[in-house]
Amino acid sequence: MDILAAIVESIAGFFGTVFRGALTLFQGGYTWPVVFTGVARWVFIILGTFVLIRSILSLLRSRSGTEIWAYLHLENGTNLPITHWENAVGRGKSCDIQLEDMSISRNHGILSRDSAGQWSYMDLGSKNGAIIRGQAAEKNVPIPVSSGDEMLIGGVMCTLFPVSVEEHMKNVKERQQGARMTSPWPACAAITVFQILTVLQLMIALGDRYVQGITISFIGLSALMWAYVGILRSMKRRGFEVETIAFFLTTLSLAVEASKYPSLVLKQFIAAAIGVVLFFFMCAFLRDLKRTTLVKPVIYGLAAAALLINMFFATSKFGQSNWVTIGGVSVQPSELVKIAFVWVGAATMDELFQRKSSLIFTGFSLFCFLCLAKMGDFGTAIIFFATFLVIQFLRSGDFTKLIAVVGVAFVGGIMVLRFRSYVAKRFAVWGHVWEPANMNDFGYQQTRTMSAAASGGLIGVGAGKGWLHKLGAAETDLVFGVVAEEWGMIIAVLAVLCIVTLAVFAYRSIWSGRSTYYTIAGCAATTVFLIQTILNVFGSMDVLPLTGVTFPFLSGGGTSMVSAWGLLAFIKAADTRQNASMAVKSSEKGVPEIVPDGEEAMS
Repeated sequence: MDILAAIVESIAGFFGTVFRGALTLFQGGYTWPVVFTGVARWVFIILGTFVLIRSILSLLRSRSGTEIWAYLHLENGTNLPITHWENAVGRGKSCDIQLEDMSISRNHGILSRDSAGQWSYMDLGSKNGAIIRGQAAEKNVPIPVSSGDEMLIGGVMCTLFPVSVEEHMKNVKERQQGARMTSPWPACAAITVFQILTVLQLMIALGDRYVQGITISFIGLSALMWAYVGILRSMKRRGFEVETIAFFLTTLSLAVEASKYPSLVLKQFIAAAIGVVLFFFMCAFLRDLKRTTLVKPVIYGLAAAALLINMFFATSKFGQSNWVTIGGVSVQPSELVKIAFVWVGAATMDELFQRKSSLIFTGFSLFCFLCLAKMGDFGTAIIFFATFLVIQFLRSGDFTKLIAVVGVAFVGGIMVLRFRSYVAKRFAVWGHVWEPANMNDFGYQQTRTMSAAASGGLIGVGAGKGWLHKLGAAETDLVFGVVAEEWGMIIAVLAVLCIVTLAVFAYRSIWSGRSTYYTIAGCAATTVFLIQTILNVFGSMDVLPLTGVTFPFLSGGGTSMVSAWGLLAFIKAADTRQNASMAVKSSEKGVPEIVPDGEEAMS
């Protein structure tokens, strides 16, 4: 009832503002800014809801169906469909191709396919081994397999057969029917109108503080969005749900930055542009799985170097040493290491069974945790740890190991609280920020954030018209409160739902992933987004301790923006819908391409 009353009150206030403004204008007064702000706040909600709902509907209408790439014919006449590019073969229940024979090891070998359609078999050191075309398979050495080749796996004779032409066409047809993506143009138009109205609102609110860099930044972001969609459409790509959400959140980020530091909005836009370029490059690069895994040693080295530079050359602020100034530009290396962490943590099927690969990643993770502890960046350490748990579980499927890791981490957390007084005080005031002793001390930021969010109501006071942006770290750690105050709780909740939508998108995509690499990378990147959002929102609202982490895409800070776009590439790479992303080739030769509703096919 309280919510219903608040909605009715807001609607009444909206019409009251419009009526009073219109009356004053009729009487000759100059109050058009009041009318514009009152109307625009509702238009912002309508546009934001339209963008999110359109992305959700496109997600719900399309799906990545399971495809059959070949068949494994057994000597008893059974035909086992092969539905992945990487398939574990063995007696274990977790194997993709399960052969129930006592001569078969639990994890016997791996049958995999590359992008050119060439199959290969690799033995995992099984007890009874495998013989391919009369050649004994050596451990961890792949042997090419062609259609019609006989494979003696343990004591089971198998033959690889391709799917028929009719079945192949059926698979393609089902893939197309499952990829009914909506046109990106209406959402782009809605975001552009949102950006135009935001600029006008900021002109009114900021007054003399308004700088032309704000106009240039919003025009640049709009042009970048249209150029990106136009280029991808010329490449016959059709899926733009994740990019649409990212551009919408980036628009809000520029507005928040304009409220806090009008002169730095252009810098934030440049960071967003770099992020989009990185996103495009990573999507294209990740398409080649072999190339992606080959550069892992380089990624390990760059990430380690970035953290070491961070430890020895960073400046300390609020108990954390995570900012490095290079040529007058401040960067946060730990944000970029998030991309590297996901990149090296994801693994192909053969790497999952290599102890060396697991040990290297575990050692690298421990190195990251120690560096973050030394820097005092407890919030980022939590994000890395949660992502590590997800990656390790997907790599091993062993809950026992995870419990042991959590136990060790708990002890490490206690030690951090013991020796890091700043972090300990943050945890000490958790749930007690409204007590007189804490309101103006370590609970100051949370109490002001909640007060500002409450004053914003459902529709907000208007972009640039709030007061919370005057607090330290308002555009980063407290950004949810700034958005709730100036844009209203509805827009703030929409921002959270945007991240939830990305998570659902990733969840739906990974089930049909053609490689475990894309599945693990997509899950890991989603974990980073979700944990960051949870810590940022709940931390500023005192539901959780305030850990000082950013809201993906929404928070200010160039490095955070670049990192968010880079992580988004892993989610995009997991999308296997026809024509949806650069991770999958466009329409099959001779097969009509997918056409969004209301559009004609491109030649």
